[in-house]
Amino acid sequence: MSVFPTARARETLRSSVSAALSSASTPAGLRRVHALIITAGLYRSEFFAGKLISKYAHFRDPKSSLSVFRRASPTNNVYQWNSIVRAFTHNGFFLRALHFYTEMRRAGVLPDTYTFPSVINACAGSLDVETGRVVHGQVLELGFGSDLYIGNAVIDMYARFTDLHNAHAVFDKMSERDVVSWNSLISGYSSNGYFEEAMYVYRGMRKEGILIDLYTVSSVLPACGGLVALEDGWALHGLVAKSGMGSDTIVSNGLLSMYFKFNDIRGAQKIFSDIVFKDSVSWNTMICGYCQLELFEESIKLFMEMIETFTPDILTITSVLRACGHLQDCELGKFVNNYMVEKGLELDTRANNILLDMHIKSGNFTAAMKVFNEMDCKDHVSWNSMISGCVQYGHQDEAVRLFRMMKLGMKPDSVTHLILLSVSSHFSDLFLGKQVHCETVKSGHVSELCLSNGLIDMYAKCKEIDDSLKLFESMSIRDVVTWNTVISTCVHHEDCELGFILLGRMRNDGVSPDKATFLGVLPICSLLAAKRHGKEIHGCIFRLGFESEVSIGNALIDMYSKCGNIGYTIKIFELLKGRDVVTWTTLITAYGMYGEGKKAIKAFTDMEECGILPDPVAFIAVLYACSHSGLVEEGLQFFHYMKSQYNFEPQIEHYASVVDLLARSGCLVEAENFIHSMPLKPDVSIWGALLSACRANSGIGLAERISKRIIELDSENTGYHVLVSNVYAALGKWDQVKMVRKSIKSRELRKDPGSSWMEIRRKLYIFRTGDQCFEQSEEVYELLETLGDSMVKQGYVPDLQCVLHDVGDDEKREMLQGHSERLAIAFGLLNTARGSPLQIMKNLRVCPDCHAVTKYISNITQREILVRDANRFHLFRNGTCSCGDLW
Repeated sequence: MSVFPTARARETLRSSVSAALSSASTPAGLRRVHALIITAGLYRSEFFAGKLISKYAHFRDPKSSLSVFRRASPTNNVYQWNSIVRAFTHNGFFLRALHFYTEMRRAGVLPDTYTFPSVINACAGSLDVETGRVVHGQVLELGFGSDLYIGNAVIDMYARFTDLHNAHAVFDKMSERDVVSWNSLISGYSSNGYFEEAMYVYRGMRKEGILIDLYTVSSVLPACGGLVALEDGWALHGLVAKSGMGSDTIVSNGLLSMYFKFNDIRGAQKIFSDIVFKDSVSWNTMICGYCQLELFEESIKLFMEMIETFTPDILTITSVLRACGHLQDCELGKFVNNYMVEKGLELDTRANNILLDMHIKSGNFTAAMKVFNEMDCKDHVSWNSMISGCVQYGHQDEAVRLFRMMKLGMKPDSVTHLILLSVSSHFSDLFLGKQVHCETVKSGHVSELCLSNGLIDMYAKCKEIDDSLKLFESMSIRDVVTWNTVISTCVHHEDCELGFILLGRMRNDGVSPDKATFLGVLPICSLLAAKRHGKEIHGCIFRLGFESEVSIGNALIDMYSKCGNIGYTIKIFELLKGRDVVTWTTLITAYGMYGEGKKAIKAFTDMEECGILPDPVAFIAVLYACSHSGLVEEGLQFFHYMKSQYNFEPQIEHYASVVDLLARSGCLVEAENFIHSMPLKPDVSIWGALLSACRANSGIGLAERISKRIIELDSENTGYHVLVSNVYAALGKWDQVKMVRKSIKSRELRKDPGSSWMEIRRKLYIFRTGDQCFEQSEEVYELLETLGDSMVKQGYVPDLQCVLHDVGDDEKREMLQGHSERLAIAFGLLNTARGSPLQIMKNLRVCPDCHAVTKYISNITQREILVRDANRFHLFRNGTCSCGDLW
């Protein structure tokens, strides 16, 4: 009897081993079958070797697959080579897979159609573009270009290389296509952000009658969302519902994301509630979607629901922390942080940055610093957030210290430099600003436009105007922000002429002004009362379509009111479709400047009737208007009304306004008593308001007492020191005058010289007190002499107390004659048509003598003279002034 099994027995054994191999469902079960194969002497079988390689790969055990492959010692068997290449590709070891493909070719084994899909997938997985193109060439050389499965793999490979041109070329050359072909191309376009192309291919697929599947839907939904293609999205949703694919969680998640892109919250909520098996993507999509639409409370509420049954991942946590930051909810932020620690979730750098930002926004600087210090890995965002947080909470020194620490291990970026420049600008810290400037040069960031703009602003805020302009002129590229910054610099330093020149250059350079430009340049017109320029800018605003902007309208109202055109002011106000509290406050202030107190009060009540609630600034405006119109009772009513009706606690500015209201109307005793009854300690502005009214109302004794108080307060405001000096000069106490003036000089305080200006035939003329070198100066002084004689006949007596110098009476009369507004008025009389109105602007308050003289001149010449001084407008007509001597 033979000891060798019969052929039939061997076939039965092979069949039973093959069945056992196919049914092995665990790694342990597979190893038992493998042992059986070895004991049965079948381990050299090409068939079983290939099956074992594939099976071990299925169980994520490529090491065992390799062991089988090596033991089988393949030579010319393509099946085994295909199996090992597929095993390593399947387990993500793409470079090893490509290594075996190379070894196979070296061994002279010719690839077949089963070889290339795995090899091509390995090229795609490793992003080895060069090898991928070589393999594609080999496919074509071997005549496999028409193979459907290889073609699909090649399309997918090029798509992953973001080489959509070649992917589409392969697709177009395919003689046969299936749903995978279409899906591969659609997915390639969609995943690379080419949504329009993805939709184009999808529509082609539908025309061809190819039935869509889950993979089609998963690729098309992001394209619909990215394009906000509502109709396509709704139609696809309908197809999903009809085909029954809506029960698939991946598809539902895609629909969720799409509806959030559509800003359709209700649609997203319905889809979410219908998902039977929600996964982490479902929750994350919903929570992140709420955050993106700034529905932070809803995002947090959903998170609290989620953690009852589901453990969130880092993406969820970071979204919720961001929501806590926006809501500035420190307690909830702590809860999320503690939950994260309890669950052992380790935050990466990005997540830590969000946690850091959350603490900063929630106002917990200490917690933010703790997170920062405990971070193992810090990136630019980490450092910049912490430095910015230091600046935000007033720790400027700490911000600079962190900046220096950052430089030890990381090169600061442009954001870091911008943050430090903001510190320098805010505190006028030129030393720090220059340090940052040097750093930007060393790091090569100085050429970045945003940094150059920041440097211009920094030098301007540090009063280094020449450096600011020098940097501006050196820039080869400028944007609208550059121009806006340098124009604002001119406004800030009252170099209005240069501001207008730069505006002209900006337009010549082809840079179109924006909202910020107009908001920067209109104050120049207001400052200079340059009506012509203002009207030109108004025309430009209208042409560019900015007239409907409320902030622009507010600036125009302010500009026209300060340019002496109250009619245009009211017209602009009436044409504005949208008005806010600033609009009404600007109008109220304008009425106050023109002494129209009752109109100002009506505007205030109209504002309330329109449903716009006044703010504390609006009350300052109406108190100012009452003060300049002698409406004492009404002003006091408003002062009490702001507290009783709106619960506004009066600030020092409100108290100063009431003192001015009482004192300006001659109620000096009441004003002093009011100061003593204040719950706040009176500052220099309070005493200054009273002192300013004392001289006009003959309160000389009180003025001297107040002057002593102002000196004791040691204010840095030059105006108050000048006011005190003037009081002592009026009293003839020249020693005290010298003392005050010496103090002003030693402290390097700047006293603005008196100047007036006017516009005649599109040209601006400026006159300074005592100036004798201007155009037509001889004719001007001659005319003033002639007018002086006429005024004396009508009863004019010079108020020599207005000359605050220790000189003789004749010299005082000459000095009064040289006051800047008189020079401007005389010049205007000489150079304008008889009977036409004059408009004069003055940087200081009109002195009592000039006020009286202008009344006389308006009567003698029968001219209407509008004078804007530092406080208000005076309209002189027929010997009277609109201010009623309340200025």
